[in-house]
Amino acid sequence: MKIKENDKIPDSEIFVLEDGEPVKKNINEFLKNKKVLIFGLPGAYTSVCSAKHLPGYTKMHQEYKDKGIDQIICIAANDPFVMNAWGKQNNVGDKIVMIGDPLLNFIKAIGAEVDKSERGLGIRSNRYTMLIDDMIVKKLKVEAETGICEVSAAENFLDLV
Repeated sequence: MKIKENDKIPDSEIFVLEDGEPVKKNINEFLKNKKVLIFGLPGAYTSVCSAKHLPGYTKMHQEYKDKGIDQIICIAANDPFVMNAWGKQNNVGDKIVMIGDPLLNFIKAIGAEVDKSERGLGIRSNRYTMLIDDMIVKKLKVEAETGICEVSAAENFLDLV
């Protein structure tokens, strides 16, 4: 990844679902004047993402809130409809903001893109977690492989907050 700790989050457009419709937003709308945790992953409904990454942050949501996190964001290279449906299936409620980056605007801006074409997935996001305070990356953990969820996992990242 090209983004590093102490870097400012680049200006990027992402998509969320609001009232059943996809809405384009600037990522900075979610980050400005807030302490936010973003975890990025290859895609909704994929094996490790569904078994460990998303459920971990959903389960540990309160522990992160207790440490002063204003918002937890999950971002993947899926459209906002898919992200919303995956969030509903995993009972994220208002614990996690589900963001789609189907055009890879944010993913490429931070240098997280990985080619998973050999698995039929195309260009996706690497697996990572970052702590952002008012748009500045304070902590960043990136997995060596997208099929691993260790340093970016909710239970392991909590001590860095």
